Amino acid sequence: MFTEQHMKKPLLIISKICLIFILLIAFNCKSKEKNKITEKLEYTNALINESSPYLLQHAHNPVNWFPWDKQYLDQAKEENKLVLLSIGYASCHWCHVMEKETFEDKEVADFMNKNFINIKIDREEHPNVDKTYLKAVQIMTGNGGWPLNCVILPDGKPIWGGTYFNKENWLTSLKEIQRLYQENPGRAKGFANKLTEDLKSLQEFDNTNLNQEFSRDKLDNFIAEWKTKLDSINGGLIGKSQFPRASNYQFLLRYAYQKEDKKLENFVYKTLDKIANGGLNDHLAGGFARYTVDNKWHIPHFEKMLYDNAQLISLFSYAYQLTKNKQYKAVVYRTFDFIDKELYNDGLYFSSLNADSMNENGELEEGAYYTWKKEELQQLITSDFDLFKSYFGIDSIETVEGKHALVKIYNDEVFSKKHQLSLDDVKLKINSWTSTLLNARNKRIKPTTDQKILTSWNALLLQSFVDAYKVFGDDKFKTKALECAETIKRKAISNTGEITRSITTSNKDIKGYLEDYALLAQSFISLYEIYLDEKWLQEAKKITEISFTNFFNTEIGFFNYTAKNSDQLISDNFEIEDLVIPSSNSVICKNLFKLGHYFSNDNYLDLSEKMLQKMLPKIEKHPHVYSNWIDTYLNLSYPFYETAISGKNAIEKLKKLNQNYIPNHLIIGSTENSDLPLLKGKYNNDKTLIYICMNKTCKLPTENINTAVSMLKKN
Repeated sequence: MFTEQHMKKPLLIISKICLIFILLIAFNCKSKEKNKITEKLEYTNALINESSPYLLQHAHNPVNWFPWDKQYLDQAKEENKLVLLSIGYASCHWCHVMEKETFEDKEVADFMNKNFINIKIDREEHPNVDKTYLKAVQIMTGNGGWPLNCVILPDGKPIWGGTYFNKENWLTSLKEIQRLYQENPGRAKGFANKLTEDLKSLQEFDNTNLNQEFSRDKLDNFIAEWKTKLDSINGGLIGKSQFPRASNYQFLLRYAYQKEDKKLENFVYKTLDKIANGGLNDHLAGGFARYTVDNKWHIPHFEKMLYDNAQLISLFSYAYQLTKNKQYKAVVYRTFDFIDKELYNDGLYFSSLNADSMNENGELEEGAYYTWKKEELQQLITSDFDLFKSYFGIDSIETVEGKHALVKIYNDEVFSKKHQLSLDDVKLKINSWTSTLLNARNKRIKPTTDQKILTSWNALLLQSFVDAYKVFGDDKFKTKALECAETIKRKAISNTGEITRSITTSNKDIKGYLEDYALLAQSFISLYEIYLDEKWLQEAKKITEISFTNFFNTEIGFFNYTAKNSDQLISDNFEIEDLVIPSSNSVICKNLFKLGHYFSNDNYLDLSEKMLQKMLPKIEKHPHVYSNWIDTYLNLSYPFYETAISGKNAIEKLKKLNQNYIPNHLIIGSTENSDLPLLKGKYNNDKTLIYICMNKTCKLPTENINTAVSMLKKN
């Protein structure tokens, strides 16, 4: 319930020594049974001075927690102690459960304080630490998720790990680890060394064949392998749970469109319908939960994350552009309204809403704010209850510990025909039902908000505002995009161009990771494509150049996730897997491809292709894990156009052009003369001309939007 589906089988190199060591120590319990919530104990530890809401949640545990800092590893070395890392985030339900059951227990705390240096980490503040030890735990157990707990040596090398533990299993595990380490430290170090080598081997790339052709046949083979992972009945990926991996479906939509694969295109729409109608979607106030614990998209894990909601705005916008499905448009606007109402703060946006909230007994409960007892619904919906329960699956959908999450069983059109009602009548009833329930829900105690502001997640939201504006032409999206960009530029980027990870009012500065640089550069490129203000292109280029200085590994040919001048972990982390967020290296690869065209920079273009070439062996085995990489592959195997618009009315023509689904081009334009290579010599005082170019070679210009669109849609 608390593990990520995409993390179930990520690795193939589980060593024998790893298995032996894991069998010797305690097992990883995945019991879902929750003990009665205990009273908060009055203690204070080193987390009291932190700004992260997650860390502050643990500041009164009896465990003597420290924040992440190298000095505490040095302290462990001096005291000859193991280090216990515990990693989570503020909206994580099982993190809260483990805190109540385990970390607030004095017996547990006494043992941990005596025998370990205990470090508590907000995974969203230090994703580099999280990614490294998440992979270590995956190697050791085959699973990963949060809370993530890992015991490491003072040199950072891991020896044991797991996810959620109740008190009994946690103490049993720690006591066995401590005993084994004291009795045979050499064996523990040997295991840690082997595991660290396994981690490093994951960062190896194939440099033997860097001249492969980017062919359509090979691309089709990738997708054929991917199709074997698709759930044709329920949509999404085959598995026990479902994640709305927006980059996956945005790519599949593009590929199906360009390939004219109607079956695949319809599969994507089926998945989007499941996402829109299922329990992920808050049918009363908008916004999506992080994932469902079942494979039918019914029962959500209730935390709402900014990064999911941002990417789903982009996905549903482009799906609407292709289908003109009104439900998709409604999803975009409701999700935008949710984000703007619940997460907005002075030009930027908070990170998430908690999965847990207070129930009627004054106890924290997962989904308490969102779920309903049937008797409660009957009291609120006093007429047409049979229609209501049919619409929201009250008798047909499994419950959440006896309570109902609202799941739409039918689209409105199907429901109206089934019950012989007009569509207008159905909409009136739905509006009445949702208004009644929302009024009742507003009387409940709302989930808490993680008020941490992350640069990379705000960059994803900026991207979504741009995408929504392109599709709908609604100026509120354009205005929000510019506000977000200007605020990030002012608050997160220093005078030297360095980017801050977390934008808070505290004095604690967390340096940006590659994710922050890559996604911000990408969003600035996209912002340029609606405003045609060259400063955003220049900002994206500047960020990219700093990324080379701070992150690029010349020997490997990829960008490290952590800056070179930061404290380094046990292995380099070249983030490459496109999971719930596209990987930072795949985003950089695509940025280099686009910037290479914008600035006629052959070095950018060459590196982009080389990065992709090195990824091909990995993509071939698990294409569904590399969707954003394959999107760049699609740019290189199908025609990719440079659309130049030059003239006084460039903005007006651009707005009309953007309303067409054209995924295989970049836009460059100006309302005056420009020195950008693709615009030189194209300005005309009397006309606004559209040039469709490929590899710097342009067809005859046109003033007609439809003619330009026709040229762009040739494959």
